[in-house]
Amino acid sequence: MPRSGSIFDYIIVGAGSAGCVLANRLSAGGRHSILLLEAGPPDRYPWIHIPIGYAKTMFHPVLNWGFYTEPDPGMNGRKVYWPRGRTLGGSSAINGLISIRGQREDYDDWAAQGNPGWAWADVLPWFRRLEHNVRGESEYHGAEGPLWSSDIGSPHPLVEAMIAGAGELGIPRNDDFNGARQEGAGYYQLTTREGRRCSTAVAYLRPARGRPNLRVETGAHATGVLFEGTRAGGVRYRQDGTERRALARREVILAAGALQSPQLLQLSGIGPAALLQAQGIPVIQALEGVGENLQDHLQARVIFRCTQPITTNDLLRSWYGKLWMGMQYAFTRSGPMAVGINQGGIFARAMPGAKRPDVQFHFATLSSDMAGSPVHTFSGFTMSVCQLRPSSRGTVRIRSTDPLEPPAMRANYLSTPEDRATIVAGMKLARSLAATNAMRPLVAGEYRPGPAAVTDDDLLEFAKNTGGTIFHPSGTTKMGPASDPMAVVDRELRVHRVAGLRVVDCGIMPTLVSGNTNIPVVMIAERAADMILGAASD
Repeated sequence: MPRSGSIFDYIIVGAGSAGCVLANRLSAGGRHSILLLEAGPPDRYPWIHIPIGYAKTMFHPVLNWGFYTEPDPGMNGRKVYWPRGRTLGGSSAINGLISIRGQREDYDDWAAQGNPGWAWADVLPWFRRLEHNVRGESEYHGAEGPLWSSDIGSPHPLVEAMIAGAGELGIPRNDDFNGARQEGAGYYQLTTREGRRCSTAVAYLRPARGRPNLRVETGAHATGVLFEGTRAGGVRYRQDGTERRALARREVILAAGALQSPQLLQLSGIGPAALLQAQGIPVIQALEGVGENLQDHLQARVIFRCTQPITTNDLLRSWYGKLWMGMQYAFTRSGPMAVGINQGGIFARAMPGAKRPDVQFHFATLSSDMAGSPVHTFSGFTMSVCQLRPSSRGTVRIRSTDPLEPPAMRANYLSTPEDRATIVAGMKLARSLAATNAMRPLVAGEYRPGPAAVTDDDLLEFAKNTGGTIFHPSGTTKMGPASDPMAVVDRELRVHRVAGLRVVDCGIMPTLVSGNTNIPVVMIAERAADMILGAASD
């Protein structure tokens, strides 16, 4: 039986990018009681809040779920490391801080797939509502929202050379990737506030923690949704080694992310009937799309040696450089520690005939074998290349009825000719950029793939052998109309043919947005909260 006081109006599973937003918005006004469950600990680890601390959390055994995919044929049988945040703020507490919305066509495509109300004109007001942009309010930006978008501040000679080189290739300078157009080269804005990370736990949850109608439980791993027939009535969760239950008068909201929300649905009897029956799980509602439609951005890291000791590698490998970085951050909240990893970016058309950007570059003034790993001992910089809209699709499926066992994640990277051609075209574009007049004086040579990689097949093999995630798994609880056999939630994010249950996270994306996913997820949660409160007032 539930503990005393464990009946709430709403139960939110997952205090990540979406869950913290929901907890704030649903508890505002004091009308509804909210329980927010987070499997990880509070976000007290100091390196969470320092932007360059991204490297400290990438492999953290407590703050990171540290998932691995199944051996992937497209990656030459490799398992690919998939970090996911496991603390208040979720992945917004450990990500690369890049503030990107995607392209207007992404959202128009969602609406065209049977989801009215999700077109660009519909979502732009919500992007503006969530944002506190240091540049002030404009047609495209908000200045009063909880989540900060800040400028990098100081220009860097490598990024300036990259922008100038892009101009030589016909890629214009763009000072606002979230403005009138995304295409171009420029500096990213970051989700930082005065030099510190502005996660959703900081932006949304912290201001709401004192409300008497909001209870936040950490170390609380949800193990299943409780049902009365086909109505969700509560949640089972494990905390301090004890199995507990909490009941929901109105709704259960899964915000556990594109990997664990479908896992929890499947464990609870919502999903592909054959999968559930094979595991001996009673079928509450057969929904074939749960765990299907998995999409992710694959990155190929093209790395160059630099002719000058102006990279973050140079600072990090000397005691003087580290001292200078630390002093600069301590006294001014600026410098490399306030920036994180990637300062500059490019959105460009790499494939012939592309009508809008199909690749994204994350330009880092440092180099390492993979994101978060130790930097190289030479002066180096990185152009991380990804295809924006992959056509490859994967799956997330439970392996057993054990809720603590990670699901089997199959990305199926590079499984389509289009994806293979685009990643190669993106790497060739990076090489062309390095060869421009603006960049050539700073390039001592290509470290990876290196001069031995000559043909398209060589470049593709490099991507297969070294490529990794940019941490954007999405699409596994697809939003779509009931007529779509693979749709899991409707346009108001309610699970089809199940009462009292919604999913609010990256999983609801029918197709992956053209860029980093954190800001779109916050927008999704803002919209969902409004829908939920609207339903409560009916």
